Amino acid sequence: MSATLSDEQKTVHLLNRISFGPTPKEVQRVHRIGIRAYLNEQLTPQNISDGAVEEKVAGLKTMRMNGHELFELYPPPKLAKEAGMATGGAMNTPRFIIFELQQARLLRAVDSQRQLYELMVDFWSNHFNVFAAKGADRWLMTSYDRDTIRPRALGKFRDLLLATAQSPAMLFYLDNWLSVSPQAPAARAPANVRRRGINENYAREIMELHTLGVEGGYSQQDVHEIARCFTGWTLRRPRGDAEFYFDPRLHDQGAKTVLGTRIASGGMEDGLRVIDLLARHPATAKFIATKLVRRFVADDPPASLVHRATEAFRRTDGDIRDVLQTVIEAPEFFSPEVYQAKVKKPIEYVASALRLMEAETRVTPQLLRYLGRMGEPLFLAQPPTGYPDVGSSWISSDMLLTRMNFAIDLVTNRIDGARVSTQAPRDIQAFARMVAPDSLSTATRVALTEPAESDKLALLLAAPEFQRR
Repeated sequence: MSATLSDEQKTVHLLNRISFGPTPKEVQRVHRIGIRAYLNEQLTPQNISDGAVEEKVAGLKTMRMNGHELFELYPPPKLAKEAGMATGGAMNTPRFIIFELQQARLLRAVDSQRQLYELMVDFWSNHFNVFAAKGADRWLMTSYDRDTIRPRALGKFRDLLLATAQSPAMLFYLDNWLSVSPQAPAARAPANVRRRGINENYAREIMELHTLGVEGGYSQQDVHEIARCFTGWTLRRPRGDAEFYFDPRLHDQGAKTVLGTRIASGGMEDGLRVIDLLARHPATAKFIATKLVRRFVADDPPASLVHRATEAFRRTDGDIRDVLQTVIEAPEFFSPEVYQAKVKKPIEYVASALRLMEAETRVTPQLLRYLGRMGEPLFLAQPPTGYPDVGSSWISSDMLLTRMNFAIDLVTNRIDGARVSTQAPRDIQAFARMVAPDSLSTATRVALTEPAESDKLALLLAAPEFQRR
């Protein structure tokens, strides 16, 4: 690799990092208007018309599956059992809700013109992970995606943090809706037999995973104090038309001390004070900046860029758009050392293959099964940590074999829901330039001399260069 990337390499690199992969049209567009203009467009998604893909998403309810097809989307038997899925019989509403969410996520990844925005929706959904197959969350995830994450994906971090804290899906997933002060009269009422005391699940995860990070300087006492602040943040109708509300009868009325800051008893204001304290804490700025640099630049985030992104977060009071611009316009972003250095997650791999092949896409059970077999069934990460964003998590021999099988099935039109045109001959070299301009390995170049066009395409999609972004 030369000391600097060529213009062609920069274009492909940009599209690999701020979209779900290059398409021939997007490569031409970036060449025509320039990298900065394209980035500015993507940072203002409200100005981009996306009616075509949203019309497709709105029509997803017309698709139907039988119980066996749905069961196969969730290969681990334990997961299928927990989600209440059976191998036969009529499909019930919760199963179909999860399937619709998965369809919409992959369809938008493939077809949306607002690519950076969709990447950030996926990023924040994973950062503020909720396991869609846990109890009432099978009903609540649609609102979580539509009303909590999507409207704030490029806004202020504080607003996003508060929205997730008050989301019925998060309150149910981390059990905060059941948390109550042991001294509260309502805790001893017969109707609240499930509310046995303070639940610290959310208090721990909001610091460890959502804001400060595991090395953010908090203690177990801080966990307990934050849990006290969030008592009374609960739900109406958790298994129906759920909504957040504050119940003062469940709240711990005593004074609290969080990270050295005294919080006098203020009812619901106690939790709001915690949101403000954590959203604006220096450790949060560094933690979020590090995760964004890891996502967009390298598994081992360059310290210099993490520092500048942290400063941008603090200077703008957590403006996500400004932090992203700082990261993507940095010299480190286009450094030869990070070119093709990130392994694609399964959704990135599948979406980028469909985009490169310009496949006519309907998201079917067969297509989603491939994501599950690659290790990323959408909306179904069980732990609060979500799915990892480092290459070592996605390169096992089984996962790579599944990717190879997907590539073969895609280019030979053996995947229901992904149709690749066979009307015109393919320019393999043109495709190769969109995968790795001027940087295919000798082994990959030799493999692409095979005579059959479909074999060449499959080999290109299975090549190490395409596995990376």
